[in-house]
This record gives sequence, structure tokens and C-alpha cells, in this order.
Amino acid sequence: MKQNLQTVYLQISTAQGPAECRIFARFVLGRLLAEAKAEGVEAEIISETADKHGMMSAVLKLDGKHAETLAQRWQGSLQWICASPVRPKHPRKNWYIGVFRMPDMPEMPSESEIEFQTCRSGGKGGQHVNKTESAVRATHKASGISVRVESERSQHANKKLALTLLAQKLAEHHAGQTDDYARAQHSRLYQVERGNPKRTFVGTEFKEKPDAKS
Repeated sequence: MKQNLQTVYLQISTAQGPAECRIFARFVLGRLLAEAKAEGVEAEIISETADKHGMMSAVLKLDGKHAETLAQRWQGSLQWICASPVRPKHPRKNWYIGVFRMPDMPEMPSESEIEFQTCRSGGKGGQHVNKTESAVRATHKASGISVRVESERSQHANKKLALTLLAQKLAEHHAGQTDDYARAQHSRLYQVERGNPKRTFVGTEFKEKPDAKS
């Protein structure tokens, strides 16, 4: 029987920072997922914006008894002290990103509230078109909000991701009159405090620096 389960949504943001910040963000995502696994917290990547250097931002859903404790260890500014691995002559050695808690989302809508449609996934320029109907469009009947997912190979995986993205869109919809949800997510993409970091990592191996306050 499940007891004291918690759900927390976190956003990792580089605040449109340079390549070094994106490299750091990719490490942080991996480290956070590893800590979640070690502590029995289910972690799911809801959305991710990646680039050739690493990652610009990501939204994570944490579920489990220790989800809140894990989230609190990461929330705030994070610092990476390292000479740039992509710009050797760059004088800067301090790179910052942020981890922010997002507003709670509404419960995942039940499948009875959703109309599913399947269609074929397409490749660029019409090439490599998937011959099976693996793409999924999910429409929330009451609001008319819909999402289309074709990023996964199987229809089942696309359906699962569509449900999650639909819940996120419903959260934005419910907060639409004040734009609280949308503003919170958008503004954090551009706001990272530089200084007083929650956690600090050093060097190309990302060794964590002990907290001087502890």
C-alpha cells in the first residue's frame, strides 16, 4: 500500500546561458536522476530542450516518499567551477544554472475524459515515413485541448507521453486567467541567481564541493 507519496515538479534552467552552462545542466540532470533512483524516487522527464553542448532546460516529475526531500536538496542556484572545456582561453571559470520548483499540476486526466486518435509519423521531407500508426493525438473532451506526440517508436509510449503533456497543458489552461503557471515557467528560463549556490561542483569530473555552512 502506498503511503505518504509526494509529487514534485522541478525545472532545470540555464537562463539562456552559454555552452558551459548547458554542459553543466546535462550533468545536473543525470546526477538528479541517479539520486532519485538511489532513493526510490520515480523520476520522469516531462520535457527537455537539448542542444549540441548539453541541455538548455528540462522539466522533471518526481514521485515517491522522499521526492520532497530530494527536491529541496537541489532547489536554487547551482555552481560549476571549471575552466571552459569548449573555450580554452575564456577567462571565466564560474558557471551557474538554476533548479526551480514548479506549481503543482492537476491530476492526470483519466482515459475516459480523452479522445485518442492515431496516425502515421512522418520524417523530414516525407522520407522515412513510419508505416505504422504510432503517432498519437490526445484531446481532452471537456476543454478541447489537444496534443500530438510522435517522438517515440511505439504507439503505447506516445500515448503515455501524450497523457503527461496533456496534463501539463491543462495546468496552463487552469491558470490561464492570471498566467501564473506560464509566467512562472517562462520567467525562470531567464532568471538564475549568481552567488550563494545551493550546491557547487568543481572540475571536469564535477566533484561536489562540501557545503562550507555544514
